[in-house]
Amino acid sequence: MSESKLDEDSLSCQKRSSVSEQNETQESFSIPSADYDDEEFLRYLWKEYLHPKEYEWVLIAGYIVVFIVALIGNILVCIAVWKNHHMRTVTNYFIVNLSLADVLVTITCLPATLVVDITETWFFGQTLCKVIPYLQTVSVSVSVLTLSCIALDRWYAICHPLMFKSTAKRARNSIIIIWIVSCIIMVPQAIVMECSSVAGLANKTILFTTCDEKWGAEVYPKMYHMCFFLVTYMAPLCLMVLAYSQIFRKLWCRQVSHLFILIVLYLLELQRSTKVDTFCQFVTSSKMS
Repeated sequence: MSESKLDEDSLSCQKRSSVSEQNETQESFSIPSADYDDEEFLRYLWKEYLHPKEYEWVLIAGYIVVFIVALIGNILVCIAVWKNHHMRTVTNYFIVNLSLADVLVTITCLPATLVVDITETWFFGQTLCKVIPYLQTVSVSVSVLTLSCIALDRWYAICHPLMFKSTAKRARNSIIIIWIVSCIIMVPQAIVMECSSVAGLANKTILFTTCDEKWGAEVYPKMYHMCFFLVTYMAPLCLMVLAYSQIFRKLWCRQVSHLFILIVLYLLELQRSTKVDTFCQFVTSSKMS
């Protein structure tokens, strides 16, 4: 009995020592020890966690290249359509709208995403924590809905050309509706975004501050993300697949029918030329005889 009791005591002591060691390691990250003042502790955090590693400099260079190319390319598309009046067609209006949405993504998404990925910290404050994710989701929604409108416009133009006539005015009205709908359905994204800090660093620095969604109950994010998935992915995907499949079938059948007519005409012409050659040979042989 005494030996078992001693074993139990030793095990409990080992557990308490391991728990105390874990607590000490956690506190060493969140709260500076007595040997370090706040400034030295922040320098330590910058060196170990925030300063870019060697491979992260490659990521930074890639982000910069994508940012410059996307910004210049999309702005050039808008300028080209704006300066050339003959390019102001319905499809080009939608393409310009896509370029504007891409510019918005480039400006709002890439710099903030790069900073957060490298430093693991949200430096932009509570207001931009609501504004930047909201603009990101709005631009994504605008891009998806614009692609859906392009598919629908092509479907009417090719499959049902007499049913609906697409005009530049209707295209501009569709673009305005796309932006209004996108801004409305993405409002919950701006409402739920909140900044939060690490407990031990809340009053010392903004390092490791995060910008995350804060929902009241678990059912709300599930409902919202399900609706977001249906509106911005599933419904547009189904629409585009159906539209372009019917367009492909229409063009394929038309091309096959034209090819069949050309083959028939070629065979008739070949048969006629063969008959003419035969008649000429017959006339020549009769004269010689």
